[in-house]
Amino acid sequence: MTRIRCLTLVALLLLLPCCGMLSAAQPLQARNFVFVLIDDLGWADLSAYGSTFHRTPHLDALAARGLRFTHAYAACPVCSPTRASILTGRHPVRVQITDWIPGDSAKADRTHRFLHVQDRNELPLEQLTVAEILAGAGYQTFFAGKWHLGGDGYLPTNQGFEVNLGGGHYGQPPHGYFAPWQIPSLPEGVTGEYLTERLTEESVKFLQHRDRQRPFLLFLSHYDVHTPIHQAPGHFTDFAERVAGLGAAPDAIPELRGRSRARQDNPQYASMVAAIDESLGTLVAELESQQLLSSTTIIFTSDNGGLCTLKNPGPTSNLPLRSGKGWLYEGGVRVPLIVWSPEITAGHAGSVVSDPVLSTDYLPTMLQLAGLPQPVGVGEDGQSFAATLSGKSVVQTRPLVWHYPHYHGSEWTPGAAYQRDGWKVIEFYEYGDAELYDLSSDPGERLNLASQEPERLAELRQELRDWQVRMQAVLPQPNPQWRAPRE
Repeated sequence: MTRIRCLTLVALLLLLPCCGMLSAAQPLQARNFVFVLIDDLGWADLSAYGSTFHRTPHLDALAARGLRFTHAYAACPVCSPTRASILTGRHPVRVQITDWIPGDSAKADRTHRFLHVQDRNELPLEQLTVAEILAGAGYQTFFAGKWHLGGDGYLPTNQGFEVNLGGGHYGQPPHGYFAPWQIPSLPEGVTGEYLTERLTEESVKFLQHRDRQRPFLLFLSHYDVHTPIHQAPGHFTDFAERVAGLGAAPDAIPELRGRSRARQDNPQYASMVAAIDESLGTLVAELESQQLLSSTTIIFTSDNGGLCTLKNPGPTSNLPLRSGKGWLYEGGVRVPLIVWSPEITAGHAGSVVSDPVLSTDYLPTMLQLAGLPQPVGVGEDGQSFAATLSGKSVVQTRPLVWHYPHYHGSEWTPGAAYQRDGWKVIEFYEYGDAELYDLSSDPGERLNLASQEPERLAELRQELRDWQVRMQAVLPQPNPQWRAPRE
């Protein structure tokens, strides 16, 4: 018996007390899910979140009829760990994927204070995913796009998805966004075909040809807006013309070893944002044409902050948030989140939600909306926000913790962060110090209060260390060849 069949039996047994055994003659009536995950989309990249350069009319419309979350967070400032947290409801530390796969290997030389921290290069098969749980309850499960949680033997079809179109071990299209892209699970149609449009078309085909007697999970994981930055067909010219009227670009913002972009003015990147906006609009139009919105929850989010900080500035700016992908400042971990769900009443539509949401929260939320029990030992780091969809406030009883003990191409060096009651401490192991911010009055993290609040700083640092001990988090080990730079 295959692994998925075994898990299907287990999940059905879990459901027996409340639902009874399913039969072919008795179609399962349950919630449908469309989960759209964008790669590297920044918190400020959508016009619904304040962008005055990018144009996202379809996402703005979804926010107007649904909910827009202002304090949604990725569990890590890079992709693979966050993706694992979404699928399992478990913190990246618990899953032992704490860096993008395979990650940057720190050189054991005098310029690196710490040695490379080794983590997993695939999502372990024993980790139960939301797709496996839903498949066990009779759902059709469809995956299209970026996976980046392992190769052969660890693909979406090994983790609960019946269909995998485009998913592999890579973090970006192996040969770019235009055919031939050479992705084994997604054969090209015509030369020059645009990957983003193709993934959208395949998702629409699934909706059109699905088994209408079964609910579904459609997981569309775009490679956009990850590098290589390119001109998305049909969208670039308008933004190129708009850049000409912006005037001289402001100076880049220094960030320790890196530099952050200070304005959204990259027409290629803007065209990529427009392409994913159009994709979302196409999906919503198909759901509407099939009268599925009354039974479907749509979740649209990103796996980490926008690529803003590099040795030279990245393609987007996350202002007013600080820095971006790879960093534990807000710009690296705070992400856009727009949700449509049938629970959202007319009077509640278009509301802005400031309750914190972490990427571990999607699994328990989806299971609650589907009316399914949460298996013991699954999703224990998540907290359902289903009540928020009907207008209730979800009381947060947990701190938010990020553990990123790796070097990253954004010029980030090993560290961790801990946020509780609006206060956030960031550890910089490379420099042997920490910074403290009051996010309630300083969301841009401009005023370091470490010297003014020494007791609070010490308290939060200790809570972070206690959490790391409880979670058995792997800390970076000293590099014997490192030499402290001269003042």
